[in-house]
Parts: sequence; C-alpha cells; structure tokens
Amino acid sequence: MKIKPQFAEEQSDDGEFERQEDAFRDWIEPGSSTLPPVAGRYHLYISLACPWASRALVVRNLKGLQKVIGLTVVDPVRDERGWAFRNGPGYSEDPVNGFKFLSEAYLASDPKFRGRYTVPVLWDKEQKRIVNNSEDDICRMFNDAFPNAGDSKVDLFPADIAEEQAKLSKFIYEKVNNGVYQAGFATSQTAYEKACRSLFAALDELEKRLGRKRYLFGTRMVEADWRLFCTLVRFDAVYHGHFKCNVRRIVDYPNLHGYLLDLYQQPGIADTVDIDHIKRHYYVTHTEINPTGIVPIGPAQDLLAKHDRDRLGNG
Repeated sequence: MKIKPQFAEEQSDDGEFERQEDAFRDWIEPGSSTLPPVAGRYHLYISLACPWASRALVVRNLKGLQKVIGLTVVDPVRDERGWAFRNGPGYSEDPVNGFKFLSEAYLASDPKFRGRYTVPVLWDKEQKRIVNNSEDDICRMFNDAFPNAGDSKVDLFPADIAEEQAKLSKFIYEKVNNGVYQAGFATSQTAYEKACRSLFAALDELEKRLGRKRYLFGTRMVEADWRLFCTLVRFDAVYHGHFKCNVRRIVDYPNLHGYLLDLYQQPGIADTVDIDHIKRHYYVTHTEINPTGIVPIGPAQDLLAKHDRDRLGNG
C-alpha cells in the first residue's frame, strides 16, 4: 500500500520527513538603518498550536515585549489554503493588514515564494513585508535587539555557556523538536522506527541530566529550556498518540515531568499554551494521519500540579 505523505514536497524517497528551510532571514538590530528596533513597528503572527511559533511567544513574554511587538494568533485548524485569520476562541482576524490567510503575507513579501506557509512570521508594518520566519532568529532578536524596551534582567543566551547551549540546542532540535515530526510524518516503517528510537534515546538522556539539575544549565532558565518545553507540553496530548511516539509518555519520566510543570508554572507561560488549539490543529489538520478528524477528549493533565524541582536549587 502506497502511503501519501502529509507534505509531499518535504518527503524523501525512503519515507523520511525533511523539513523545508526558512526563507526570510533578515535581522532587527540596534543601529540598523533598515530594520531598527522600534517599538510598535513589528508584528508577530503565530499559532498557539505550533511549537516553533509558541517558542517565539514564550521569549516575547519572558522579555516583557508585549507592548513592543504586536501579536495575532491564527485559527488552529489549517486547510489546503494554509493558516487563516478568523475570529474564534483564542484567535482573531488580522488587525494589521486585513489578510485572510497567512499566505498573503508571504506573497506580499515575495510573489515568487512557493514553499509552505509557516508560523511564526515577524512582520514589518513600515516596509509591509516579512522580516523573518525563523523561530531561532526571532527568539534571538527578541532577546538581544530591544535592550531599552524589554526586561534586561532576562538573558536567554548567556555568553558564558554560548557554545555549550548551541550544542545542546542542536541536539534537542534534531532528536526531540523535529524528532517527533520525523516519527509522525514518516511514510515507511524503517523511517518511523529510526526516528522514534532516536527520540526516546534523547528523552532518556535528558531525563538523566534533569535528575542532577533543575534546568538544563543548572538554576537559570535559558532558551534551550524553552525549546524543550514547547515539545514536552504537547507530547502527551498529541505526539504520544497522533505521531505514534508511544514508548513512554512525559508523565512517565519523573524528572522531565516535574521540569515541564516547573516551566509551565513560570509567570507568563500558561498564556502561551492552549491545549484545545494544539489538539484541534494536529488531529483535524493532519488528514493523512487522522482522516476521520476526530479529536480525542484526553489525556487528563494537570499542569498546575505540585512539583519538587526546587530541591535542585532556586531559579
């Protein structure tokens, strides 16, 4: 039986999912004549369902940039036309450009663009174009580019661990963040098992690390923690069942689960998580994986449950 991939253009001949590269990589920085860090000039388009987009929102909140960078959330249910701007619980129409679909932002920025229309998108209201659609770049800009507007006490990219954090972030991206997608979007048994085994080997390794440290680098939270968080918070609700990453749940890992609760309960983070958006997006949108579109009512989760992570030090 021939299996139809969810994204045919991003599937290899041997059934592995190969994510497209981000197309817009311009940079906001102090002193720039074209993209200066001006409050109110830039607008962030995201989906609360998407882990990549949610990480950009997490950093925006942690850095206190809510009044500096505007925000619009798209409808979590995406069809063949891509992400849409509609009014609904937790999402809205586009107040900046009046776009009906995110694709309009891409084509306004580059009429020749032919890739998949992804979130997040950082939009320049003055030049009326996309600045950047890479969550890695956007998180870095939010951390560094607005020193006079954000919370200067929060530094998610400390210089003293830059090399080590970059190495760990690469590991988390390849094995965990993208690993769940490589398992879920695989169209061959071999590709699926390769990705799934690699994912759980990585989770086992991170479980051990977090048995010794409250956060990935001790008692301070850095970008790598939030990179991991955005996958962990979706894992039991969608990746375990929908993507067949079902060797274990996060709740079965004492350290990873406590770590997830600890991060979720930090100020401003619960607002970045919408389990309803997450479940409806994955289960309704991925028609090749879940053709019925039925959204499960579980699992029961209590992200406000007590944890004992403070035994490893105060953040």
